[in-house]
Amino acid sequence: MTVTDPAADQLVAEAEDNLEAAIDATSDVAEVLAADEDAAPPAVVNDALAEFRERLHNDVGDWFVVHTYSGMENRVKANLENRISSLNMEDFIFQVVVPTEEVAEIKSGQRRMVRRTVLPGYVLVRMDLTDESWSAVRHTPSVTGFVGHSHQPVPLSLDEVENMLAPAVEAAVAATSETPGRPKKAAKIEFTDFVPGDSVMVVDGPFATLHATITELNVDAQRVKALVEIFGRETPVELSFTQIQKV
Repeated sequence: MTVTDPAADQLVAEAEDNLEAAIDATSDVAEVLAADEDAAPPAVVNDALAEFRERLHNDVGDWFVVHTYSGMENRVKANLENRISSLNMEDFIFQVVVPTEEVAEIKSGQRRMVRRTVLPGYVLVRMDLTDESWSAVRHTPSVTGFVGHSHQPVPLSLDEVENMLAPAVEAAVAATSETPGRPKKAAKIEFTDFVPGDSVMVVDGPFATLHATITELNVDAQRVKALVEIFGRETPVELSFTQIQKV
């Protein structure tokens, strides 16, 4: 590939060194979605994951990580899907995914499930890499480049893709297995000595092993907002008390 983009190279240079560690961290799936009695039967989850893995191995194309402006992941997905159609790239760019997970949020004493982005500022694209497909993705509004070598990006392994997308598969199974009208158990509110400015280690979830700095605390919801370095830049994320510990 002979395409060069110096501006993109500069934007993603630091991200290359952090890619492997951050993706490996996604092998720890999202926090418990509900009480044990509300969870999907293990056999159902395993069947769904087996079908997902089979489809993943049979799909054509390679998976690449695309760097976006923070908070623009879904807009990039929509814009790129429109460009695929308008540029007649359906035979080269096959799928655009924003990895997500479902987590429990407690608000006004009520527990509810909310969907959030696993890797803020990043989108996965399954494609055959050519000059034309590279250009179609790279010049999508709010895309700043490919993670890795900007003009010759290296695709993710299927294991890495599976680790990043499996939480969404499990969440979908859990959602379809819930008993309609059955209330969720409210989580126990626990005491915490975390305060804004604390440096913590993430011990569970997609960002396990990474360091974070707490910026905001919500004791009622048992969650914090924090800055985590992902792919070489500080990214705001939400974490539960059980996912972090002081360092």
